[in-house]
Amino acid sequence: MSETEDPTLRSVELTRTATARYVARNAAGAELEFGHGEGLLSPVELLLAAIAGCSAIDVDTVTARSAEPTAFQVSATGHKVVEDGANRVDGLHLTFNLAFPDTDEGQKAAGMVERLVDLSHEKYCTVSRTVEHGTAVTNEVHVAVGDTEG
Repeated sequence: MSETEDPTLRSVELTRTATARYVARNAAGAELEFGHGEGLLSPVELLLAAIAGCSAIDVDTVTARSAEPTAFQVSATGHKVVEDGANRVDGLHLTFNLAFPDTDEGQKAAGMVERLVDLSHEKYCTVSRTVEHGTAVTNEVHVAVGDTEG
C-alpha cells in the first residue's frame, strides 16, 4: 500500500513565500499563511490554534445537533520556556466560553459541554493527546545546489 492510499496518513506541504513567511497546504488544497511578521500567526500560535480547534470541533459537532450556539469561543494559552537552551511551551490551557439559547434544546446542549470537553481531552482530540503523550519527530533532508525544478 502506498502512502497516498494509507487512510491514517495526515500531511501538509509547506512552501516558503518570503523570508519567515510560509504557506501550508493540505491534500485537499486548503491553504494557511503563517510565519513571523505582522498579520501572521506564528508556529507556536498555530499549535495553540490546533489544540483549541480540535477540542472545539469535538464539542461543537455534538452540541450543534441540539442547538446552535449564540457564542462559541475557545482560548488557548501556554508559556514559552527555555530549558538548557532549548525552547518549548508549557502550561497549555484551554478556556471554553459558550452560550446557547434559553430553550429546551439550548439547555440540553449547555448541559453536555463539560462532559464533551472532558471526552475530547481524554479520548478524541488527536492534537492535545499527541502533545500530552509525546511522539518522536524525525527528519529527512534533501539539499540541492544549482538549478532546481519547481
